[in-house]
Amino acid sequence: MEYNLSERSLEAIMGGAELPNPIFQILGIKKIQSGNSNKERYRLVVSDGVFSVSHAMLAAQNNEQILQAGDRTVIKVKRYITSLFNNNSGKEQRILLLLDVDIVAPGSQVGRPLGNPVTLAEAKKNENMSTDSGAVPKQTSSNSSARSNASSSTVPYSGNSSGASLEGQMIHPISSLSPYQNRWIIRARVSSKSAIRTWSNSKGEGKLFNMDLIDESGEIRCTGFRDMVDKYYDYIQVDKIYYISKCQLKAANKQYSSLKNDYEMTMSNETVIQECQSEDVSIPTTKYDFISIDKIANMQVGTLVDICGICKDVSDIQIFQAKSTGRELKKKEVVLVDHSNNSITLTLWGAEAENFDGTNNPVVVIKGAKVGEFGGGKNLSCLASSLLKINPDIPESFRIRGWYDQEGHKGNVVDISARSGASSFSTPWMSFKEVKDQGLGNGDKGDYYQTMGTVLLMRSENLTYKACPSESCNKKVIDLENGMFRCEKCNREYPNFKHRLLSSINVADWSGNSWLSMFTTEAETILGMSAQEIGDAIENNSEAAAGIVERVHFKQFIFKCRAKMETYNDEARLKTIAVEVKTIDYKDLNNQVIKRIKQLMG
Repeated sequence: MEYNLSERSLEAIMGGAELPNPIFQILGIKKIQSGNSNKERYRLVVSDGVFSVSHAMLAAQNNEQILQAGDRTVIKVKRYITSLFNNNSGKEQRILLLLDVDIVAPGSQVGRPLGNPVTLAEAKKNENMSTDSGAVPKQTSSNSSARSNASSSTVPYSGNSSGASLEGQMIHPISSLSPYQNRWIIRARVSSKSAIRTWSNSKGEGKLFNMDLIDESGEIRCTGFRDMVDKYYDYIQVDKIYYISKCQLKAANKQYSSLKNDYEMTMSNETVIQECQSEDVSIPTTKYDFISIDKIANMQVGTLVDICGICKDVSDIQIFQAKSTGRELKKKEVVLVDHSNNSITLTLWGAEAENFDGTNNPVVVIKGAKVGEFGGGKNLSCLASSLLKINPDIPESFRIRGWYDQEGHKGNVVDISARSGASSFSTPWMSFKEVKDQGLGNGDKGDYYQTMGTVLLMRSENLTYKACPSESCNKKVIDLENGMFRCEKCNREYPNFKHRLLSSINVADWSGNSWLSMFTTEAETILGMSAQEIGDAIENNSEAAAGIVERVHFKQFIFKCRAKMETYNDEARLKTIAVEVKTIDYKDLNNQVIKRIKQLMG
């Protein structure tokens, strides 16, 4: 069978020419050391039947099909680039990076080397190879957008802003970038740019910013430090297109970025960034991977997500001091709802909190919001790297606006940020003895469990407190003794307040007992009275609290608890909070008892 290798094509390609869809044979596959533990990299020996080269790199997305096909496989290369790098001897050497390949015939079918190839380097050394390849030498890319912008690779470009223009030179797609090549130019749109952040530690002080870049092939994050902030921060504008070259590439830290790229870029003193003067409609705007709010209830804390929701409610801006640094912080909480009929609380910080206007229920789109958790309920927060847009001109924005105006504003929603949201988790049934024996609460995150318990004692001291009347704030207020009450968290004074509950109870089951803390909702369930009713009763009679709590002693409830080790006055102790209290459903309780008996019986 004839496989029609593209004879002598390697001579032209490694000389800088562009040839469409060359056909090669793989003569060797070798795994190489990779800087990214998540992606294996392979070097290939490829042949065109006349010449062979050993400096061919395989893009990671092609690993599986090439490894399965094996040596002697014939491939068609649909997209490739070549790049120069310095070898161990200090000389420049061109490598061939195969970005997209198709299997023409697997190695088991071919079974032998085709032709009598000699290494291209040896042929050049002996000056026996033909120079009549019919190609014009220039830097190579089989990507269509690259071909349309290619020019002679001998045109130099400078590593500073006063050097030659990058426009008109060969463009590399973002998806082709890797630490194994150092000569490339991308043309990309800035989809987001962070604020300037500063740091100070034992090693010194500094500042940085990052931006997300996107082209038709993918997206990547780029970070600038110190001098690069001064040089480029004001120059770079969101949604504009730039030519960028000579950045360092390293493995991406997925903890701080939701971009789908294994690498990220860092600016250096040699970095060149030049604005593209002509708008390129082929370069997309921000790419989103939206998920519905209901999915967040089962996601791990720290996950970065893209969300499109309607602002249903928004709190006043809250100003307070960070306990660790004493720095003034500003935040605002926004309740988002979407077509899943679930809502979630989004926390905005700093300038975003100050500038956010929730009037007329705007569409809120966030790229890279961080999933958090409090009391069993999930929430979102905007990071410095997150991208927030209000009423953006995208299809998802129009769809959710239509849904909300027609039906969404009338429906009841499930608040997955509520502390009672812990019930959505598969909370194990455990006794207090099992909790102690298994060391729950000793990890970095809180542990949840539920048990049926009897209230032995409920403390009546400090059962209520006067709280900020704002719906989204429960901070204790200061009585100014002039008819006004001040909330330090909201930095406001109010003519009224609301009563809130904070209680400590001792609960026992068959194995032992434990002290639990609980807040207003859970305490109201046990006491059978609202916080306002209890507060009014205590104000009218200071001894009323003792009679109120006395009524609940020896009553039984189902307690869903969160155990977490906390440090107070340099002493570590286990703190358990009742995140939900329910009356006993004996049918459900009996099912749990039967299930445990079956487990014990094996």
